[in-house]
Amino acid sequence: MAVSATPPVLSPTSTPGGASSLFRPDSLYSSPAESPRLTSSMINSFITGTVHNNECKMVEVHGVKVASFTVDGQELICLPQVFDLFLKHLVGGLHTVYTKLKRLDICPVVCTVEQVRILRGLGAIQPGVNRCKLITRKDFEALYNDCTNARQDLHHIHFRFTPSCGI
Repeated sequence: MAVSATPPVLSPTSTPGGASSLFRPDSLYSSPAESPRLTSSMINSFITGTVHNNECKMVEVHGVKVASFTVDGQELICLPQVFDLFLKHLVGGLHTVYTKLKRLDICPVVCTVEQVRILRGLGAIQPGVNRCKLITRKDFEALYNDCTNARQDLHHIHFRFTPSCGI
């Protein structure tokens, strides 16, 4: 393969598309109006769509107000908040909850950055938290039942196999 010892020289008179041309001499668009830029209507429709998912409301779960978002028509509640309110005294930690979610085939929805900001502002999650997940109320009930049943099973096992003082 022969390589030229001199680099190609570009000048206004270079032939477009020729072997010596490194850059496209003609514009991709005949006018700036044709360029693929975000228009204000595109931006507004995008913002309108995401703002709908960022509407947070407080809903009652087991008699306590919990933060929720409606995403794709489904009410989703804040997992760290319901963990803190209902589950932390039943299980070892949030890692245990994620293990249970996996076993129960429950897939939480990851919060957007804006949703996390809203939840922090409401006090639903700690100020330093930058990630959060949401689950449906039905999935929370399944998780809660699993945690309470596991707790009852452990409680019965503990008393069943604890030796009496006389042994």
